[in-house]
Amino acid sequence: MNLHEYQAKQVLKSFGVAIQEGIVAENPNQAHAAAIKLKDQFGSDFVVVKAQIHAGGRGKGTIMGKEQRGVAVAKNADKAKEIASNILGGTLVTIQTGPKGKLVSKVLIAQDVYYPGSSQTKEFYMSVMLDRTVSKNVIIYSTEGGMDIEHVAETTPHLIHKEHVDPRVGLQAFQARKIAFNLGLSGEAHKQMVKFVQALYKAYESTDSAMFEINPVLKTSDDKIIAVDAKVSLDDNGLVRHPDYAALRDTSEEDPTEVEAGEHNLNYVKLDGNVGCMVNGAGLAMATMDIIKLSGGEPANFLDVGGGANATTVEAGFRIILKDPNVKAILINIFGGIVRCDRVAQGVVDAYNNIGNIPVPIIVRLQGTNAAEAKKLIDESGLKVYSAIQLKEAAELVRKVLG
Repeated sequence: MNLHEYQAKQVLKSFGVAIQEGIVAENPNQAHAAAIKLKDQFGSDFVVVKAQIHAGGRGKGTIMGKEQRGVAVAKNADKAKEIASNILGGTLVTIQTGPKGKLVSKVLIAQDVYYPGSSQTKEFYMSVMLDRTVSKNVIIYSTEGGMDIEHVAETTPHLIHKEHVDPRVGLQAFQARKIAFNLGLSGEAHKQMVKFVQALYKAYESTDSAMFEINPVLKTSDDKIIAVDAKVSLDDNGLVRHPDYAALRDTSEEDPTEVEAGEHNLNYVKLDGNVGCMVNGAGLAMATMDIIKLSGGEPANFLDVGGGANATTVEAGFRIILKDPNVKAILINIFGGIVRCDRVAQGVVDAYNNIGNIPVPIIVRLQGTNAAEAKKLIDESGLKVYSAIQLKEAAELVRKVLG
């Protein structure tokens, strides 16, 4: 589950991570009031207006039909109000949203942290995530903050550092000092970076997160270390332990079909192909998508109905898949271990009858307990459903129906 920047920063702040303070606004008047409040609090007329969407590249992105950037500096409260009015209700198109963009319903009015001083400011990159290749969390960091980290990795990979954390002992103080040293910091800035790294890692572990990305981490002119931006992705499987974080979910930022699938306890991810697939088990789903590719088609989705597939879940899966106009056929691939194949077959027939006219051919491959009975039930249903037992048969049927 992804968080908005303002939500992510509040999570970080609760664990002692220093952040760029800000106030959320949902209309231009609130933006104006927020800018005035920040001036009273920090003494600067300047604020930053940031569109709040679940996508990166906001600073380079533009509001559709306007020249307004998704992140802009305002020199006073009146300008903040003007920028907010240009952003709110508009569609922000960035490199990550694609051409359709995303509707902006909130902006973050953030404090000015690039204030003048005797020392230079410096931007860094830092993220925390799981490195599955070594089964350890890893802190990835670079002196090249504020830039596209993928571009940095491609052009100057020697500027990206990694610090793996042994799960048996956790992050050690010497590792935090090593990170600060590799970033070229000394004195007070070094001390503050050590605190920042330790607090950031504690926040990551304590929230059951999948990823923290802070870009940039800023060394201010007076040697403070703060998170100017924050991207936080929480592990959905850990939300049961964090109901307060689960309440932060913004379903308007998610694919409506995936949201509906979640309501039926279905694991669904939309893809760009022409063959919908409904499977029980993630491994079988991956194999099914391979079969579709080998048959000359392209998978339109990943849909795992789980081990307890029944008529209700099958019908919900049908309805979700059929919302995709690109789907030209549906392949149902069920292994009957926990669930009996004949029950799934009856569920397919019942769902077909309940939905009514299904405009695309359906291939059903059932293997396992009572597979023969299931095939007979499908074959004798009189519906436009093709049955198979072997994967090879299912592949041939997919090729046949696609022409």
